Amino acid sequence: MTPKEIIVPESHNYIAAFLTLGCNLTCSYCINHFGSTGPGARLLSGPEWVTGLNRIVTREDLPITLQGGEPTIHKDCIYIINNLKPEINVDLLTNLQFDIDRFMGEVSPDRIKRDAPYASIRVSYHPEVMELKPLMENVLRLQNGGYSIGIWGVMHPSQSVEIEKAQKECIAAGIDFRQKEFLGECEGRMYGTFRYDGACDKKEKKSVQCMTTELIIGPEGGVYRCHSDLYEGRTPVGSILDPEFQIEEIYRPCDYFGHCNPCDVKIKTNRFQQFGHTSVEIKIP
Repeated sequence: MTPKEIIVPESHNYIAAFLTLGCNLTCSYCINHFGSTGPGARLLSGPEWVTGLNRIVTREDLPITLQGGEPTIHKDCIYIINNLKPEINVDLLTNLQFDIDRFMGEVSPDRIKRDAPYASIRVSYHPEVMELKPLMENVLRLQNGGYSIGIWGVMHPSQSVEIEKAQKECIAAGIDFRQKEFLGECEGRMYGTFRYDGACDKKEKKSVQCMTTELIIGPEGGVYRCHSDLYEGRTPVGSILDPEFQIEEIYRPCDYFGHCNPCDVKIKTNRFQQFGHTSVEIKIP
């Protein structure tokens, strides 16, 4: 049976392919660990990812973003990048802790570059576990090599001063450095700008109806209603390996409101950098 194309609706704002939830860093405030984080899933092979992702019919302004965890620790990451259909734009979220020489030798700058108000390779800077100078050197190497790249720093309360300092240093060196709001709990306080009151306070669970504007694909190929379902290891609504799978623009019942992941309910910019977007729409009784 020839798999059906997966048509991404106009309402969708983001396509996330989580190649792995594993990471080569150990940040204490990782958003992936906001919940309990479900059991480790089987990782799709490079050919399986390519087969599944190449079914997707998207738009020029809506890339497939390879992320994690740290996507580059997937042994077939470069294979996946190089074997997606040319008409599919690719973005990469990474900590850049990988072999830069190999990457530049095997991945063309034109494979990860598009017309957008932000970089296609978005590097996360975590001063808790990273050194700024070597990171800047690698970013400048890639930038000078023609890659679309920038750095994002999470404004964790314990590191905000360091992030501010790093931003000034990077901008002076010609590197695009942007701040990213910290989402989560620190010293008993919840940080983040959320659309729905009580969505992340973990005090109680409420039954709601929820609809996503994102295609979230887990390491095993499952398609999830939200980041919370992915990280908690709940049952996906489908799989990119199912030849019949199609995206449905519908509200689905959810019994976990109150334990939402901050990524799903924060008020943020959309892919056009317009503020006011939220990843999910929730009907609360």
